[in-house]
Amino acid sequence: MPIEHEAKVLDIDPEAIATLILSKGGRQVSETRLMRRYVYDITPGDQSKWIRLRDSGSETTLCVKEIRSDAIDGTHEVEVAVDDFTGTNELLGLLGFTAKSYQENRRTSFLLDGVRLEIDEWPLIPPYLEIEADDADAVVRIAALLGFAEDQLTSENTIKVFGRYGIELAAIEHLHF
Repeated sequence: MPIEHEAKVLDIDPEAIATLILSKGGRQVSETRLMRRYVYDITPGDQSKWIRLRDSGSETTLCVKEIRSDAIDGTHEVEVAVDDFTGTNELLGLLGFTAKSYQENRRTSFLLDGVRLEIDEWPLIPPYLEIEADDADAVVRIAALLGFAEDQLTSENTIKVFGRYGIELAAIEHLHF
């Protein structure tokens, strides 16, 4: 399984961070867009591994994600492009999977020195910056370039981030704006 190398900086000001990324030579690669996803349990009660069907506004993907640790390289995933969000949800239903939740967030994407930066805005919690690169050193390097120390980064998944704010994401069937 491919490894994701990513970390988040929580509780950011989206406009200030966008300006900072651009001032460091980054470029915006997408306008703010609505993203929607269905999340399906593979094994009920196991929050470490799940299926995600996501419409990013420009493509639809089907992914299996597995959290092995909260480290920068702790998430493993296999993702493929699919061409129909509704049809793929129906196909998963025919295979016996029922979405445990539907979620929306807004995302604005940037590139800086080949590293992907995403400003994510979710209902109920403050916005955060996600830094994703091909290796952990690049994540830490770009965070430092933006003025964030390594101890300001978290690689917690979205469920744990919501938990920081006292919200049990797994208990919310429909999270939307």
